[in-house]
Amino acid sequence: MKTKSNYSNKKILVLGLAKSGFAVAKLLNKMGSDVTVVDSNPLEKNTEAQSLIDAGFKVITGSNDASLIDESFDYLVKNPGIFYSNELIQQAEKLKIPVVTEPEIAYSYSDATMVGVTGTNGKTTVTTLIQLMLQHSPKFEHSYYAGNIGIPISDVIQKATKNDVVVTELSSFQLQGTIDLHPHVAVLNNIYSTHLDFHGNRANYIKAKMHITKNQTANDYFVINYNTEEWRDLAKQSNAEILPFSDNQELPKGAYVKDDVLYCNGERIMTANEIKIPGEHNVQNALAAISVAKLFDVKNEDIIEVLSSFRGVKHRIQYVDTFGGHKFYNDSKATNVEATIVALTAFKTPITLIAGGLDRGNGFDELIPSLKGKVNNLVVYGQTAEKVIETAEKAGVGNIVKVDNLSEAVPEAFKQSDAGDVILLSPAAASWDQFHTFEERGDLYIQTVETLKGEVK
Repeated sequence: MKTKSNYSNKKILVLGLAKSGFAVAKLLNKMGSDVTVVDSNPLEKNTEAQSLIDAGFKVITGSNDASLIDESFDYLVKNPGIFYSNELIQQAEKLKIPVVTEPEIAYSYSDATMVGVTGTNGKTTVTTLIQLMLQHSPKFEHSYYAGNIGIPISDVIQKATKNDVVVTELSSFQLQGTIDLHPHVAVLNNIYSTHLDFHGNRANYIKAKMHITKNQTANDYFVINYNTEEWRDLAKQSNAEILPFSDNQELPKGAYVKDDVLYCNGERIMTANEIKIPGEHNVQNALAAISVAKLFDVKNEDIIEVLSSFRGVKHRIQYVDTFGGHKFYNDSKATNVEATIVALTAFKTPITLIAGGLDRGNGFDELIPSLKGKVNNLVVYGQTAEKVIETAEKAGVGNIVKVDNLSEAVPEAFKQSDAGDVILLSPAAASWDQFHTFEERGDLYIQTVETLKGEVK
């Protein structure tokens, strides 16, 4: 870790706690900055705020009032999920105080090699695969992962040295609040339309994603999915060396699939059926990871070992259990339609789908081709239940059941399905109508499956 950065010895307001806000407040304090923490949650059950107060921090809870910031502050560091319409952020922008997110601060203090990963879907899987592969690289002593994967970058960079690599998952929320962030290797896995309630429109969403490469130079690398013309055009915006990957075309340079064999720069790596995690999308994820691994001299046998043993990330088409002739999968991270399409195409057997969640105002008709002929039964709940039902009826799904919540959905899905079916939780919606996080939703699914297994036996 460096001893100072642009954010050392400044007056900084940290807005919003949770893991990243808590970590960045401590890091800024360590670097000599005068830190004020503001969190809208009341103090009584706010363990992060209480801990910071005990450590001597100035902490204000239960308010986001604009009067809490004035021109004496140098920066505002916001929790990534807080909207820019927040009155405190609006006041900061009015006062021309830069508004940044935790990755911006953390990167400025790090002297480790940085690999940044973004995209609409598959970020966590790609981040994890890269980190596992780079454990075998002769160029690094240690390989870490951090970021939107659930581990604050501000914590990891304090132990990572210049001889290490930090692979960082970066969301559009995080990237929008960056100024000087500069990963040596940036990965753009894909871009679909999501989080438009936050960004306003697709153009703004793409602009935020492209922050991952905006500071890269010709000495850096931009690994990007070449499956669509739009994504190929995005590559032209980067100053870095482009490393493309694709599973729908052979490439003269980069990683690709030909006759179910994965290649990188013309070199045979492995067959697609050796990849442990199911689905064509995971072939793309593997290609992205291979592209980075080969940059850092990871041997093919180590790449194969990772891809043939990795069983998937929790809540991302995660295998849960098999009983009563049914296989249960947890894809709670599918918080948008595109992610559910990916999950549905991952299976060749009939599916009983559990879906529904927060209504963000979008429709679900993009699901129709993936539902047709694949989903025999649908169990829905949550704010979007009626919309999903309408879409499923258009797709010809013959058996649709509506329930009140996920706890009811699991046994109902088992009841409605046949032996040999996959029972898949892939909500196509955010969790916030009934849960705090998608992790909480996925954990309840797993628990309910375990309870059901005991009852069936």
